[in-house]
Amino acid sequence: MVCPLTNAASIRLLLVDDHDLVREGLKRILEATGEFEVVGEADSGERALELFGALEPDVVVTDVSMPGSDGIEATMALRNRSPHVRVVVLTMYNDAHHAVRAFSAGASGFVAKDSKSHVLVDAIRTVAHGSTYVPEHLREQVERRLSELKTPDLAQEITDRLSKRELEVLRYLAVGSNNREIAEHLGISVKTVDTHRGHLLKKLQLRNNADLTRFAIRHEICPP
Repeated sequence: MVCPLTNAASIRLLLVDDHDLVREGLKRILEATGEFEVVGEADSGERALELFGALEPDVVVTDVSMPGSDGIEATMALRNRSPHVRVVVLTMYNDAHHAVRAFSAGASGFVAKDSKSHVLVDAIRTVAHGSTYVPEHLREQVERRLSELKTPDLAQEITDRLSKRELEVLRYLAVGSNNREIAEHLGISVKTVDTHRGHLLKKLQLRNNADLTRFAIRHEICPP
């Protein structure tokens, strides 16, 4: 179990980014403070999961856009494996939408890549000691949107917009079924499944299957 640190403890980090130069730069900046020890580096979400169990870092710092499992999916997987893990999402995106995605997936901190280095240092320090780091200019929007997502009435209002077939497709997507499997279960074509999936993304204002899965879990939409 990963627990909040005492002030005297060194903060052990796992850096996740698919660019070697980015990881090397982050390592130099962070270790130069004397507060952090980079115990591992990964170039993908899959590799981060492999290293996490062996290294037991205090904080994982991960990019979002990576080949294969992206940083959001990796954050979800890490939280499933260890609910107490602290994750700081470091991304080129600097808006409330991406921050909400990160925190919904279980991140403890969100930092834009164009931030000053002291901002990342402060974020890691904050989450390592058990708190959440939200950039000040996004705080109000993020807190409001996260609160709205947890409101049962809003969830019912949203799901009421879905057709019976769209809701069936959402339930199968939420348990990991692919389009072909859903088509076989429902007796429809793969193309039709993809059309329903597109409608779901548009109606729910989501981006991909991972977002749909999180939505279904968060709002306790029953599996098929």
